[in-house]
Amino acid sequence: MAQPNIGNLVPDFEAKATGDKTVNLSDYRGKFVVLYFYPKDSTPGCTLEGQDFRDNIEKFMALNAAVLGVSRDSIKSHENFKCKQEFPFDLLSDVDETLCQLFDVIKMKNMYGKQVRGIERSTFIIDPQGVLVKEWRKLSVKGHCEQVLLALKELTPA
Repeated sequence: MAQPNIGNLVPDFEAKATGDKTVNLSDYRGKFVVLYFYPKDSTPGCTLEGQDFRDNIEKFMALNAAVLGVSRDSIKSHENFKCKQEFPFDLLSDVDETLCQLFDVIKMKNMYGKQVRGIERSTFIIDPQGVLVKEWRKLSVKGHCEQVLLALKELTPA
């Protein structure tokens, strides 16, 4: 599958999700999808990012948007993270890196002086017709949720 570019249809995908579900992108037709990729469950930055999305979920819902978090962690890890943080949205497990490769978010990163493959924190907005309309890569957690909400407001007809 080719990586989707801004303005192109995102190929339908299927992923295991929290709540013993299997999620397809096509399940969300008619809604915006905020798909955010994060490196690891229960780490400080990823927890803060998830909490920001959690604390603003009503605003996302008011803009006809569903939020989905994605990392390479297992469903069991996701379930614990979601429960502990009371996330009102699903987390998708991408242990085989299918979604990570589709969105090209696996990068070589420096961690404690060593090169490691990991998820580059990234967020994508997919419109109600399944078209990629906005992306952020190498993002900083602080203020990011507000940027996503602002972009959604600009994309939503008044």
